[in-house]
Amino acid sequence: MASRRKPWFLRETRRYWPLMTINERFEHLVAFALGFIIAVLVALALVQLLVHVVPLLLTGALDPLDHEVFQSLFGMVMTLLIALEFNHSIVRVALRHNGIVQVKTVVLIALLALSRKFIILDTKSTEPETVAALAGATLVLGIVYWLLRERDDRIESPDAHDDIDAREPRDPDRP
Repeated sequence: MASRRKPWFLRETRRYWPLMTINERFEHLVAFALGFIIAVLVALALVQLLVHVVPLLLTGALDPLDHEVFQSLFGMVMTLLIALEFNHSIVRVALRHNGIVQVKTVVLIALLALSRKFIILDTKSTEPETVAALAGATLVLGIVYWLLRERDDRIESPDAHDDIDAREPRDPDRP
């Protein structure tokens, strides 16, 4: 008799489901549903991008070297990348690799979104105050991401930042 194989991606869910609280089960189901919905949206957006853009590029109707066309195309690609990263963070929660959506991931997605905004920004029609505000937001998010990464690095290897004297035997004759 052939054994029925259970999907590997549900193994952790089946294992921990009886131990989960009602709230954890709800979060888990929502994460699965969101992951599925975002995956469908990303697939549809990719198909739309290919269906509309590739024929225009092949026929020469779109010039990818034109600045506005390049900004528009790259903006579409960046939107897909942001959606993929967002989906990846939700799937990690659903597959129980992380308990909750990590703040560091959310900050990274926000940085990607701001990067996309800078790429598609029309500098001729955008007020300098808007550019300054976006730059400030990018700087703050970059600092927050750096601080979160530093914290995670310290948590992962607490002895990596110890004093050099603590790792080497101390000579009693040296001050």
